[in-house]
Amino acid sequence: MASSDEHQQHEAHSEDSALISPLHEDDIIIDEASGVAIRVPPTYEDERIQIPDDEGTSFSWRKLWAFCGPGFLMSIAFLDPGNIESDLQCGTIVSYKLLWVLLIATILGLLMQRLSARLGVVSGLHMAELCYRHYQKLPRILLWLMMEIAIIGSDMQEVIGTAIAIFLLSNTKVPLWGGVLITILDTFTFLFIDNYGLRKLESFFILLISIMTVTFGFEYGTSQPDTADVLKGLFYPWCSNCDQRALLQAVGIIGAIIMPHNFYLHSALVKSRDVDRSRSEKVREANFYYFIECSVAIFVSLIINIFVLAVFAHGLYLKTNKEVHDSCANYTSINASVFPSTGEAANQLVDADLYNGGIFLGCTYGVAAMYIWAVGLLAAGQSSTMTGTYAGQFVMEGFLNLHWAKWKRVLFTRSIAIVPTFCVAFFTTIERLTSFNDILNVLMSVQLPFATIPLIAFTSSSKIMGEFANGLANKIMSIALSLFIIAINVYFVIVAIRDYNFAWPLLVLIGSIAFFYILFCLYLTVHMMVCMGNTRLLEVDWLRRYVLGPVDSHTIMHN
Repeated sequence: MASSDEHQQHEAHSEDSALISPLHEDDIIIDEASGVAIRVPPTYEDERIQIPDDEGTSFSWRKLWAFCGPGFLMSIAFLDPGNIESDLQCGTIVSYKLLWVLLIATILGLLMQRLSARLGVVSGLHMAELCYRHYQKLPRILLWLMMEIAIIGSDMQEVIGTAIAIFLLSNTKVPLWGGVLITILDTFTFLFIDNYGLRKLESFFILLISIMTVTFGFEYGTSQPDTADVLKGLFYPWCSNCDQRALLQAVGIIGAIIMPHNFYLHSALVKSRDVDRSRSEKVREANFYYFIECSVAIFVSLIINIFVLAVFAHGLYLKTNKEVHDSCANYTSINASVFPSTGEAANQLVDADLYNGGIFLGCTYGVAAMYIWAVGLLAAGQSSTMTGTYAGQFVMEGFLNLHWAKWKRVLFTRSIAIVPTFCVAFFTTIERLTSFNDILNVLMSVQLPFATIPLIAFTSSSKIMGEFANGLANKIMSIALSLFIIAINVYFVIVAIRDYNFAWPLLVLIGSIAFFYILFCLYLTVHMMVCMGNTRLLEVDWLRRYVLGPVDSHTIMHN
C-alpha cells in the first residue's frame, strides 16, 4: 500500500497524467487505474540528492551543481572504446572531412537524451518501468531481450578496449586473453566504489572523464593538427572525393554515438534528485538544469572525440605501413611488427585500430605517447563498463519487475561478455579482436528502434507526460531523427552482410529474421501512434486487444 505522502502527490496530478512518484526500498506502486502492482527495488536513485531552494533567482549555480552527475554518467556512452576506434578509423581513412558528421551525430544524441531525461523527471519512472506498464507481455519480453543484447554487446567492446589497454601498458607482457580475464576485477571495483555513496560515485566517473580529456588532449597537443583543417572539417558539411569507405565511416560514427540502452539508463539516472513532481514549476526547473548539465557533459565528450579523430587524421591519413614501420626504428622496445615493412602489405595504407593506433603514437611522438594513449583507453573501458552495469540493472528490474543484487547483475553481464571475447583473444590475433568491434557496432545498430520508438511514444503521451508531452514540432523532429538514424543503420547492416558473402541458407535465415524484425518495428510504431493520440486506430478491435498494454487498455475502457 502506498504511503500517505505518495498518495497526496498522486492526487496533486490530474487523472490523465497518471504520474507516480518513485518510492524507496520494498515499497509497492499500485496504479489506481489498472491495478498493476510494481515493486520498486533499491537502485541508483534510492539516495536522493536534495535540491537547494533558491527562490527569486532566475538561475542558480547551487541548483545546477545539485543536478550535476547523471548527464556525465550518461555521456560515458559517447566515449566508450567503440567510439574511440570509430574516431581513429575515420581520421585515418578520410582525414578531417567527416568531423561535421561527428558534430551532427552528437547534437542528435543530445536531443534524444533530452527526451530521455524529461521522461524520467516528469513521470517518475524510467523507460523500462514504463515498458512494463504500457506493453503486453510478449513485446515487453522481446524488448528486454533486445536491450540485453545491446548491453552485452557494449560490454564486450569495453572488455576489448580494456584488454588492449593492458596489452599496451604491459608492452605485450600480459597477453590479450590475460587482459580479458583481468577485466573480471572490474566487478569488484564497481561494487567497492558503489558502496561509498552517490556523490562519490559520480565524482569517480567525472575523474575518469577528466583522465580521458587530459590523455587524449595530450596526444592532440603533441601531434598539433592544423586548427584551420579541424574547423573546416567541423563546419563544412561536405566530403569531396569520398568513396563508399567514407560513407561507411560516417554511418559508423552515428551508430557508435547513439546507443540504444543509453536512453533507458539516462531516464533512470535522473530519478536520483529529489524533485517535487506535484509542482509543475519544479519539474520545469529540473528539466532546465538537467538539459544544461547534459549539454555540458556531451560537449566534453565531443571535444574528446575531436581530439582522437584529429590526431589520427593528422598522423595516419594516406600513410603506408612501411612509412610507419620506418618511424619505429628509434624505438626498439615498441612492437613495430603490426606495420609490415616487406611484401605487398608494406605499401598498403594503414588499417588503424585501437592497438596499432597506440603503436603509431609511440613511434611518432615517443614511447610516453603510447602509454598515455593506453591510460586514456583504460579509463574509457573502465567507465563504460560501470555505466553498462547500471543500464543492465535498470533494464532487468524495469522490464521483469525483478531485482538482483548488484554483484549478481555485474557477474551475469560480464560473464556473457567475457566468454566469446576470451575465445577470440585466445585463438586469434589482435587484428581479429579489434575487428570484432565492427561486428558489435552492427549488432547494436539494429537495436536502435527498440529504444527510440518507445522513447518517442512515452514522451508524446499526455497520459504519461501531462503538460510536458511533446508538441507537434518535437514529435516531427524526433520521428524524423529516428527514421534518419534507423535508415543509415539499416544501410550499415546491409553493407556488412553483403561484404561477408554468406551462403544462401544463411541468407534465408537472415531474411526471415529481418522480416520479423520489421514486423516488430511496425508493431511498436502502431503503439507509438496510439500514444500520440491517434484515436482512429482504437476503433480496430484487434489493435485494442493486442497492441495496448495493461495501463492503456484500462484507460481506454473507462473513457
